[in-house]
Amino acid sequence: MFNDLSSPLSLLRTRRSGKPRDLAEPGPSDAQLEEMCAIACRTPDHGKLAPWRFVIVSADQRAAFAELLLDAYRAQRPDAKRLELESIEQFAHQAPALVVALSSPRPASQIPLWEQELSAGAACMNLLHAAHAMGFAGGWLTTWAAFDDRVRDAFGTAPERIAGFIFIGTPSRPLEERPRPDLATTVTHWRA
Repeated sequence: MFNDLSSPLSLLRTRRSGKPRDLAEPGPSDAQLEEMCAIACRTPDHGKLAPWRFVIVSADQRAAFAELLLDAYRAQRPDAKRLELESIEQFAHQAPALVVALSSPRPASQIPLWEQELSAGAACMNLLHAAHAMGFAGGWLTTWAAFDDRVRDAFGTAPERIAGFIFIGTPSRPLEERPRPDLATTVTHWRA
Protein backbone atom coordinates (compact mmCIF):
# COMPACT_ATOMS: atom_id res chain seq x y z
CA MET A 1 0.00 0.00 0.00
CA PHE A 2 2.74 2.48 0.95
CA ASN A 3 6.31 2.93 -0.16
CA ASP A 4 9.21 1.96 2.07
CA LEU A 5 8.68 3.54 5.49
CA SER A 6 11.97 2.28 6.91
CA SER A 7 13.58 5.71 7.10
CA PRO A 8 12.24 8.98 8.50
CA LEU A 9 12.75 10.75 5.17
CA SER A 10 10.92 8.10 3.17
CA LEU A 11 8.09 8.32 5.70
CA LEU A 12 7.85 12.09 5.18
CA ARG A 13 8.20 11.82 1.40
CA THR A 14 5.38 9.30 1.07
CA ARG A 15 2.77 10.77 3.42
CA ARG A 16 -0.29 12.02 1.66
CA SER A 17 -3.87 12.51 2.61
CA GLY A 18 -6.50 9.91 2.05
CA LYS A 19 -10.01 10.93 1.12
CA PRO A 20 -12.02 10.10 4.24
CA ARG A 21 -14.82 8.56 2.17
CA ASP A 22 -12.23 6.10 0.78
CA LEU A 23 -10.79 5.08 4.17
CA ALA A 24 -11.99 1.66 5.27
CA GLU A 25 -11.37 -1.03 7.87
CA PRO A 26 -9.14 -1.92 9.42
CA GLY A 27 -8.83 1.25 11.40
CA PRO A 28 -6.51 1.90 14.32
CA SER A 29 -7.19 0.21 17.64
CA ASP A 30 -7.88 2.30 20.72
CA ALA A 31 -4.27 1.81 21.80
CA GLN A 32 -2.99 2.93 18.39
CA LEU A 33 -5.21 6.03 18.49
CA GLU A 34 -3.86 6.87 21.95
CA GLU A 35 -0.30 6.45 20.67
CA MET A 36 -1.05 8.64 17.64
CA CYS A 37 -2.37 11.36 19.95
CA ALA A 38 0.69 11.06 22.21
CA ILE A 39 2.94 11.48 19.16
CA ALA A 40 0.82 14.41 17.96
CA CYS A 41 1.49 16.17 21.26
CA ARG A 42 5.23 16.16 20.54
CA THR A 43 4.95 19.40 18.61
CA PRO A 44 6.51 22.87 18.89
CA ASP A 45 4.75 24.57 21.78
CA HIS A 46 6.16 27.91 22.89
CA GLY A 47 5.44 28.33 26.60
CA LYS A 48 4.50 24.64 27.06
CA LEU A 49 0.80 25.59 26.89
CA ALA A 50 -0.53 22.59 24.93
CA PRO A 51 -2.95 24.93 23.13
CA TRP A 52 -4.78 22.03 21.45
CA ARG A 53 -6.86 19.02 22.38
CA PHE A 54 -8.02 15.86 20.67
CA VAL A 55 -11.45 14.32 21.10
CA ILE A 56 -11.87 10.78 19.81
CA VAL A 57 -15.35 10.04 18.47
CA SER A 58 -15.65 6.28 18.87
CA ALA A 59 -17.67 4.07 16.56
CA ASP A 60 -20.53 3.79 19.03
CA GLN A 61 -20.82 7.61 19.05
CA ARG A 62 -20.92 8.17 15.30
CA ALA A 63 -24.75 8.14 15.13
CA ALA A 64 -24.90 10.81 17.86
CA PHE A 65 -22.24 12.79 15.98
CA ALA A 66 -24.34 12.56 12.80
CA GLU A 67 -27.40 13.78 14.71
CA LEU A 68 -25.40 16.73 16.09
CA LEU A 69 -24.28 17.70 12.58
CA LEU A 70 -27.77 17.29 11.12
CA ASP A 71 -29.33 19.42 13.88
CA ALA A 72 -26.71 22.14 13.44
CA TYR A 73 -27.09 22.12 9.67
CA ARG A 74 -30.88 22.29 9.83
CA ALA A 75 -30.61 25.23 12.26
CA GLN A 76 -28.53 27.10 9.65
CA ARG A 77 -30.51 25.90 6.64
CA PRO A 78 -34.09 24.97 7.56
CA ASP A 79 -34.87 24.27 3.90
CA ALA A 80 -32.03 21.75 3.49
CA LYS A 81 -32.66 19.17 0.80
CA ARG A 82 -32.42 15.39 1.12
CA LEU A 83 -29.07 15.12 -0.70
CA GLU A 84 -27.50 17.73 1.58
CA LEU A 85 -28.64 15.83 4.66
CA GLU A 86 -27.48 12.50 3.24
CA SER A 87 -24.06 14.04 2.60
CA ILE A 88 -23.83 15.13 6.24
CA GLU A 89 -24.84 11.66 7.41
CA GLN A 90 -22.14 10.15 5.19
CA PHE A 91 -19.56 12.64 6.50
CA ALA A 92 -20.24 11.58 10.09
CA HIS A 93 -19.80 7.87 9.35
CA GLN A 94 -16.83 7.86 6.97
CA ALA A 95 -13.54 6.17 7.88
CA PRO A 96 -13.15 3.81 10.83
CA ALA A 97 -11.66 6.41 13.21
CA LEU A 98 -12.41 10.07 13.84
CA VAL A 99 -10.45 12.52 15.94
CA VAL A 100 -11.78 16.05 16.41
CA ALA A 101 -8.83 18.40 16.81
CA LEU A 102 -9.40 21.57 18.80
CA SER A 103 -7.32 24.70 18.95
CA SER A 104 -7.42 25.55 22.67
CA PRO A 105 -5.66 28.88 23.09
CA ARG A 106 -4.66 30.24 26.47
CA PRO A 107 -5.68 33.93 26.20
CA ALA A 108 -4.07 34.88 29.53
CA SER A 109 -0.67 33.71 28.28
CA GLN A 110 1.90 36.13 26.95
CA ILE A 111 2.47 33.73 24.04
CA PRO A 112 0.84 35.29 20.94
CA LEU A 113 -2.40 33.67 19.82
CA TRP A 114 -0.94 33.16 16.36
CA GLU A 115 1.85 30.98 17.79
CA GLN A 116 -0.70 28.96 19.73
CA GLU A 117 -2.78 28.40 16.60
CA LEU A 118 0.30 27.36 14.64
CA SER A 119 1.08 24.84 17.38
CA ALA A 120 -2.44 23.38 17.05
CA GLY A 121 -1.92 22.99 13.31
CA ALA A 122 1.45 21.32 13.90
CA ALA A 123 -0.19 18.90 16.34
CA CYS A 124 -2.73 17.96 13.65
CA MET A 125 0.08 17.37 11.16
CA ASN A 126 1.91 15.20 13.69
CA LEU A 127 -1.26 13.15 14.11
CA LEU A 128 -1.36 12.56 10.34
CA HIS A 129 2.33 11.61 10.33
CA ALA A 130 1.78 9.17 13.20
CA ALA A 131 -1.16 7.57 11.38
CA HIS A 132 0.98 7.17 8.26
CA ALA A 133 3.90 5.73 10.25
CA MET A 134 1.53 3.08 11.65
CA GLY A 135 0.39 2.08 8.16
CA PHE A 136 -2.87 4.03 8.00
CA ALA A 137 -3.93 7.08 6.03
CA GLY A 138 -5.61 10.18 7.37
CA GLY A 139 -7.71 12.95 5.96
CA TRP A 140 -7.97 16.35 7.70
CA LEU A 141 -11.23 18.12 6.86
CA THR A 142 -12.96 21.21 8.14
CA THR A 143 -16.17 21.96 6.19
CA TRP A 144 -18.92 24.20 7.56
CA ALA A 145 -19.14 22.09 10.75
CA ALA A 146 -15.72 23.22 11.97
CA PHE A 147 -16.99 26.80 12.02
CA ASP A 148 -20.39 26.14 13.56
CA ASP A 149 -20.64 27.21 17.21
CA ARG A 150 -23.21 24.54 17.98
CA VAL A 151 -20.88 21.80 16.75
CA ARG A 152 -17.90 23.36 18.52
CA ASP A 153 -19.89 23.56 21.78
CA ALA A 154 -20.37 19.79 21.68
CA PHE A 155 -16.59 19.39 21.92
CA GLY A 156 -15.37 22.50 23.73
CA THR A 157 -16.09 26.11 24.55
CA ALA A 158 -14.95 29.44 23.16
CA PRO A 159 -12.25 30.55 22.64
CA GLU A 160 -11.64 26.96 21.48
CA ARG A 161 -12.19 26.30 17.80
CA ILE A 162 -12.34 23.13 15.79
CA ALA A 163 -9.06 22.86 13.89
CA GLY A 164 -10.40 19.93 11.93
CA PHE A 165 -11.96 16.52 11.74
CA ILE A 166 -9.20 13.97 11.22
CA PHE A 167 -10.44 10.71 9.73
CA ILE A 168 -8.13 7.68 9.89
CA GLY A 169 -8.32 4.27 8.26
CA THR A 170 -6.92 2.03 5.56
CA PRO A 171 -7.14 3.27 1.97
CA SER A 172 -9.66 1.27 -0.06
CA ARG A 173 -7.94 2.42 -3.25
CA PRO A 174 -4.45 3.71 -4.05
CA LEU A 175 -3.82 7.20 -2.69
CA GLU A 176 -3.51 9.79 -5.42
CA GLU A 177 -0.45 11.97 -5.60
CA ARG A 178 -1.47 15.58 -6.00
CA PRO A 179 0.57 18.31 -7.65
CA ARG A 180 3.06 19.80 -5.21
CA PRO A 181 4.16 23.43 -5.14
CA ASP A 182 7.07 24.43 -7.35
CA LEU A 183 10.03 25.11 -5.07
CA ALA A 184 11.14 27.88 -7.41
CA THR A 185 8.04 29.86 -6.40
CA THR A 186 7.81 28.81 -2.74
CA VAL A 187 11.46 28.88 -1.60
CA THR A 188 13.67 31.94 -1.91
CA HIS A 189 16.93 33.08 -0.37
CA TRP A 190 16.91 36.35 1.54
CA ARG A 191 19.59 38.89 0.66
CA ALA A 192 20.25 42.10 2.51
